[in-house]
Amino acid sequence: MHPMLNIAVRAARRAGTIILRSQARMDTVKVDSKGRRDYVSTTDQTAEAAIIDTLIKAYPDHEILAEESGSGGKSDYVWIIDPLDGTTNYLHTYPQFAVSIALAVKGQVEQAVVYDPLRDELFTATRGAGAQLNDRKLRVSRCRTLDSALLATGFPVHNESMIDPCLKSFGAFLHRADDVRQAGAACLDLAYVAAGRLDGYWEYALKPWELAAGVLIVSEAGGMVGPIDEHQTLLATGHVLAATPRIFDEMRGILLAHPVA
Repeated sequence: MHPMLNIAVRAARRAGTIILRSQARMDTVKVDSKGRRDYVSTTDQTAEAAIIDTLIKAYPDHEILAEESGSGGKSDYVWIIDPLDGTTNYLHTYPQFAVSIALAVKGQVEQAVVYDPLRDELFTATRGAGAQLNDRKLRVSRCRTLDSALLATGFPVHNESMIDPCLKSFGAFLHRADDVRQAGAACLDLAYVAAGRLDGYWEYALKPWELAAGVLIVSEAGGMVGPIDEHQTLLATGHVLAATPRIFDEMRGILLAHPVA
């Protein structure tokens, strides 16, 4: 394992321990609203602080871009952190949330970790070296046709003007695919595409910390991943499409036929 990935794994596991301990005493978790349907808990903050502490002790000159703390430092090495992707699920004790950590070097993600503490599932990737789930190599599914595909998506609930347009593409895929899921943790949806549990996934208006790790994991598992509109920049728009290669272009065509704006 790459030394920087090893540190990221250590940080993710430390955050996972905090999340599980906090879930066992939810009555003590304090929650603030950052906006409509947008929450931050003391668990998010404590887990993020633990991640940053682990990373900065190992690499004090690296830059941090984190969901709750914002950005700090100036370096070609940038750690992109979501301490608890799926906070709403966590607060409702719905078992679908994870820690996401990525390292970008000169703007390109090189290391990635998505850790599901409930299932003790550790998804990792190093650019050029493949992706793993715990100690098993990951490959995307062999799905060849959209009509046999299990897909996943999420809805941009923080931007209500996008919800109705997104429902149109959701309906289009319900008519074409085997079925569609909406679980509420983007980094896990991406990791599940990498693991072959899902055949495709799309979502709009995601933040860099929700995307960065999962995108590399899909790519290193043999999947195709990129912006929904190939003329846009993925991390700038947050409009992501990931799928097994045989259905990627067909999914993109359907999404482009049902634009959100």
